[in-house]
Amino acid sequence: MFSAAANKREDDLKRRKGSKSKDDLVISSFDKERLKQLLNATETSASDRADLEDLTREIERGAEVRPEEIPPDVVTMNSTIRVTDLESGSSYVYTIVFPADADYDTGKISILAPLGTALLGYRIGDVVNWRMPGGNRRLRIDAIVYQPEAAGDFHL
Repeated sequence: MFSAAANKREDDLKRRKGSKSKDDLVISSFDKERLKQLLNATETSASDRADLEDLTREIERGAEVRPEEIPPDVVTMNSTIRVTDLESGSSYVYTIVFPADADYDTGKISILAPLGTALLGYRIGDVVNWRMPGGNRRLRIDAIVYQPEAAGDFHL
């Protein structure tokens, strides 16, 4: 049985246009395998464990497809995307990367950060709820500037 806090946490997870359906999230088999390895190897504090559990849930609920079958409008690892904060109207460009490549100042967001987890697997036009210390933010994915699979870069 879930506690009220666990139910709230589940409700706060990102969702594609309000849906929690597994079919809404797409992940490549290559990304899924690498992310599982990362999660198994990551030493975390108790405070970081919740974020890793969110990522684990997202990986498991996503529809897994071969990298060659990833639609070009899906956010994958190493994708560069343009999003709009729906509250402020500000636009940002982010690249979702593995932790060793993260550099917030240049827009490289770690997949282990809540924002990285929130964006992975969703599509252009989706609205993503992102939980941050000041409250929830809503980001719309406006464009994928670069997606490795669409560019034929299946090794990234």
